[in-house]
Amino acid sequence: MSTITTDTAFSSLEWGKVDLTAVPHIVTPLPGPQSKAYHDRCTKYFKGLSGQVKLFPVTFESGEGCVLRDVDGNSYIDFSSGIYVTTLGHCHPKISQAIAKYACTLMNAHDFTTPIKTELCEKLAEVLPGDLNGFQFYDSGTTAVEAGLRVMRAASGKNEMISCFYDFHGKSYGSVSLGHIRSQVYGRVRAPGSHMVPRPDTYRPMFTKPDGTIDTDQYIAFYDQYLDKATVGDVAGFCLEPIQGWGGSIMPPDDFFPKLRKFCDEKGLLLMVDEVLTSWGRCGKWLCMEHWDVVPDIVTIGKGFGNGFPVTCVAVREPHKESFESISASSSYGGNPMACAAALASIEVIEQENLNDWALHLGELANKRMKKMLDDHKIVGDVRAKGCLMGIELVKDKKTKAPFDKAGQLVYQRAFRKGLAWIPAGHILRMSPPIVMDEATLLKGLDIIDESIGETARELGCA
Repeated sequence: MSTITTDTAFSSLEWGKVDLTAVPHIVTPLPGPQSKAYHDRCTKYFKGLSGQVKLFPVTFESGEGCVLRDVDGNSYIDFSSGIYVTTLGHCHPKISQAIAKYACTLMNAHDFTTPIKTELCEKLAEVLPGDLNGFQFYDSGTTAVEAGLRVMRAASGKNEMISCFYDFHGKSYGSVSLGHIRSQVYGRVRAPGSHMVPRPDTYRPMFTKPDGTIDTDQYIAFYDQYLDKATVGDVAGFCLEPIQGWGGSIMPPDDFFPKLRKFCDEKGLLLMVDEVLTSWGRCGKWLCMEHWDVVPDIVTIGKGFGNGFPVTCVAVREPHKESFESISASSSYGGNPMACAAALASIEVIEQENLNDWALHLGELANKRMKKMLDDHKIVGDVRAKGCLMGIELVKDKKTKAPFDKAGQLVYQRAFRKGLAWIPAGHILRMSPPIVMDEATLLKGLDIIDESIGETARELGCA
């Protein structure tokens, strides 16, 4: 076996622990002068920045565990994990050593078999639920999603795809056609055969029972009508996220996915679940779908899969894995030895140190703390967490639930200035701390957010 070893006394939880007497540590106004200078030099050439960078153009220099440092000497608690990626913290020694070993041994052999790829496949078949035992590896979430969609078409012999409002599946034409991105650069229409339907949102339900609670049966009934009336009868299946990340950590009611799985089986549809963001410990399971005991036909895995190294996976159930043979599945970088080593090391760390359970514990702790914010602040409409995937929804009024985008922007910037690196999403504040974070650091980060919400509410006259 190519298992990467470290000091037997090494503990990710101890390594990820933050000295809160030293972090956050702010020595300049933020962003600092060197950050601004680097940013100006870089953006003379580098274009197309994300919204979070535009709101707070800091220049990071290094990271370790749950801490980020910028070029001006400021240090931050990381509540982003590099946008859901460094799930085990920055520069985890075991993952770094695994990558370094293969960077000095064999960097790429296209899709030829290597020992480390073989071991990764065997380990994946062991930890994934059900009969998910057919794999291909890629270097981005979008590429994996596109491959998964091709598998759906090959396995079903059909073409149409159904996704959900506010989904995000990538930025290429096929994947973006199944998401909530509007841009004319992709064409004025979605890719042929792309459909979108509503999905249950427990805070903003479209279909409710007489008592006002969410009615998932009505969503399923709507899907049945939609298949009959809005498609041409050539539907391969559903492609959706377990929890919507870009949409703002939108979590479904617990009965939704079991009912959707049953509906797909009855209609002869495949169920593809995009777990690029939600898998590998982020939600306290290998796959988020395990929370509902549902096994998808096709699943995409990414972001934390290699803890920052660009490696993603498409996994399919036993009856469909031969479909890879007909879709030109290989890629230039997918499954290279460095990528496979990073992914295998990440599995070993999560498994050996029981980090899935620790992520669930942190989520419970966060939910308890955020519910106090819900009680204390008029502009907090909803809070939610599943493991280390968390969200706080800001509203102008708790009765109308009108989104409060301005407050979201101000809270994001204010908390960043206090030393919290994290993720904005309009009126929804998104948090994805590393799952190796200790309790005190998690609570400190949430305290910073709490303070920033209170200050913003007072500034906007909404306290």
